[in-house]
Order: sequence, then C-alpha cells, then structure tokens
Amino acid sequence: MGPLSGVRVIELQGIGPGPFCAMMLADMGAEVIRVDRRDGRLGLAREPRYDVLARGRRSLRLDLKNPRAIEVLLRLAERADGLIEGYRPGVIERLGLGPDVL
Repeated sequence: MGPLSGVRVIELQGIGPGPFCAMMLADMGAEVIRVDRRDGRLGLAREPRYDVLARGRRSLRLDLKNPRAIEVLLRLAERADGLIEGYRPGVIERLGLGPDVL
C-alpha cells in the first residue's frame, strides 16, 4: 500500500544514495527488486539480515559479468518502471546495460 503501489523498480546493489533511495521507494509502496552482487560484497562488513537499508524489498544475486545473468536482468527490466544504479561512470555501459540498451 502507498502512493507508489504498482510501481516496480530494479535496484543494482551499491553503496551511497542508491540503497537509501530504494528503501524510501519501497516504504512508499513501490515493489523494489534488489540485484545483489554474486560475491555478496558491499564494501561493508555486515550481515544482510542487519542491513536496515535492504528492508521492504526482495533480492536476488546475479554475476553481471555472466551473459546469462545479463539476460535475467534484461527480462526484469522489461517489466520495470525504473532502475537505480550507483556504479562509477561507464561501468554499466561496459556490462552491456547502458541507457541505450535498457
């Protein structure tokens, strides 16, 4: 329930404002699907169950350097209203997921 009920957003795991933004969208009713890194590293030493910024959303782990994982992400993005990513400039394009593709 909430003003964003019916909105679907894909979040590519990162640090900084991305997880906070996704948390806020989920709090307002959006369905947020978090795509975690396959190795599970965030740069922070904390168990996922204690990650307060991950609340209110489902997640899956994908190795975005694997072409099959890219296919899964592209299928998710087809049914999404938005995508949040906080990678350094050029990273998402090198993965084959730049704005022209998505």
